Parts: sequence; structure tokens; C-alpha cells
Amino acid sequence: MEVTVLSGHRGEIGVDHGRAHAGRITDSIAVYDRLFQDFVGLSWHQARHRAQRFLPALERHFPAILEEVDGLARGAGVDFDDILTLNCRSEISLTQASGGCSAFSLYRRGQQWLAQNWDWRRDQQRNVVALTISADDAPPLVSVGEAGMVAKIGLNAHGIGVCLNAIRSQTCGDGLPIHFALRKILESPDFTAARRVATHDHVASPAHFLLASADGQAAGLEVHPGPPGEIPPRDGIVTHTNHLYATTATAGVKDFPRPDSYPRLTRLDALLAQPVAADPDALFALLSDHHNAPTGICRHTNHAQPEAERMETLFAVVMDLSRRELHLRLGKPCESVDTLRVTLPASPSSVP
Repeated sequence: MEVTVLSGHRGEIGVDHGRAHAGRITDSIAVYDRLFQDFVGLSWHQARHRAQRFLPALERHFPAILEEVDGLARGAGVDFDDILTLNCRSEISLTQASGGCSAFSLYRRGQQWLAQNWDWRRDQQRNVVALTISADDAPPLVSVGEAGMVAKIGLNAHGIGVCLNAIRSQTCGDGLPIHFALRKILESPDFTAARRVATHDHVASPAHFLLASADGQAAGLEVHPGPPGEIPPRDGIVTHTNHLYATTATAGVKDFPRPDSYPRLTRLDALLAQPVAADPDALFALLSDHHNAPTGICRHTNHAQPEAERMETLFAVVMDLSRRELHLRLGKPCESVDTLRVTLPASPSSVP
């Protein structure tokens, strides 16, 4: 897999992203058109109309990103509303469809690690992209996600990193859509600023953001339109799958997790309770665990499920925030041969 390098002002970044991945963006639109119809009974046209409700929050909390969205649309040859809708796909679809991601943070011997599997529909595998983005007004960052989306999972030159777990819920309110909030976190200069995206800007629909920094700070943030639930590290570890369990979140949000979320979390906790080497190969081995297959940490297709609900691990990421280094295995980590390593130069202001 190759990384797409983007730099300049936000409009240029958007245009270059759109041109580089125009075919994948068009295909992503087709994938989510099918998904919206499968799960919420909406056509793409109806979904575009629904996405417009999030523009006021973007104009209030993250107006600069709208120039990039416009550039993305121009570069890919689609409408602004198409790119907006792609980036609001969680708010539109996750009342019914939820991913199966497993994520953890680990602090050992002065190094902060983040890792996760991203589980989703197989028809979106071909549209996974890795981007390095150096905007004129933000720190350099690397993000692995879906073509046409402004961000998902990644880290920046200040040593700020974030992972994502989907939460299935009917809650949706004011705040930044999930993928825009992730991008704003990845542009944050420090842990405090990154955390404020969840606590001050708020996030429109429930998700779990696993946030960490190179200096050893970490927190699981169960975000939603209100104050997020927060999960502090225990022995340097935070784990999460696809259900809410912080009291602040569960008191105000009803989620509808799939049954496999609970055993995956239990298994993740058990694996991390044992001595684990803090290196990429060892952490990828943990993400390759098949306990409770096919719905384990490393997820394989469960043919007993209806076709529209089947998902599998599409990529695995291990991030060494101390070294500003992201390691990617495209596909299931147990069998992937398509790998990538991206290292960002540490920002001078974040070097001790």
C-alpha cells in the first residue's frame, strides 16, 4: 500500500486528495448508497439532505475544514454535498449498523502505543487509503481511513494519536460529526486541546475515541452530544470495543451493541494482562487473536449473518506515538502481506 502525500492550503489538499482517489471516492459513494438503503431506508439523495443539518456545527467549530471539503469535491468531480455526506456517514447510518473494532492503548517503559483493528463491510476494503497531510495552518499528520473522508485513525507530529470504535445508538444531536471531530483532534497541538474537541465542541453521535499522547497521557472518551464518558488508564492500559461502559455516557445514552462486543473486550483485557512485548510485531500478534472466531478480535466473515450485516477486519494499525510512527497492515493482521510504515518528524515544539 502506498501513502498519498498532501500539502499546502486546505483547498489544495482537498483537490489533490480528490484527484488522487476519484475512483475510490465514487465507489465509496456507491457503497454508502447501498448501506443507507440497507439499514435506514434512505436513498443517497435523502442522505445528502440529512447531512446538511451538520453544517452549522462545522461552521461554528471547524470552519477551515469546509474549504478542504469543497476542494475534495472539485478534485473528485462530485458535489460538495456528496463529500459532506460521506463524512457524515456515521451520523446517517450507525443507528442501525455498527462496526466491530477492537482498540487499546499501552504505556510501557516510556513509550505510548495505540493499536486497533478496523472492522467494516468487505465492499469498502478497496477504498481504504493512507494520507499524510501537511496543511499550512496545522501540524503534519497521518491518517488511515476511507477515500473522500477528512480523517479517521492516526497521529500527528506533536505525538497526538486517536483510534475509533463505532457505537450503535439512536442518539444524534448537535456537535461535530465523528470524522470531522477526528480530524480536529489530529490537528491538536497537545492532549488538552485534543480532549477539548470531545468536552467543548462535542460530537454529534456516540462513538469511542481512544486518545493518547507521546508523553504518556491517555483516555478513552465515549463521545456523544453531551459530556463524554471517560475511561482512565489502568496500569497504563485502556481497552474498548463497541459498547458504552463509562457511567457518564451510559447515564445519558442508550446503545445497542452486538453481542460479540462484550467477549472481545474481555479477551482484549485478558491478553493485555499478560506480559506483552511493546513492539509492532507483538501488538499485531495480539490483534490477530481468533478467540471466539469468526467474531473475535481479528474478525473473519460470519456467513451465518445476513449479507448486509457481515463485516471483517479491513486493516490493523499499531502506532508508536513516542516515535511518531504508524504501522499498517491492510486486511486481516493474521494474513496481511500489504504493509506500510509512516514516520512523521516530531514537531520542534513537542520535543522535550
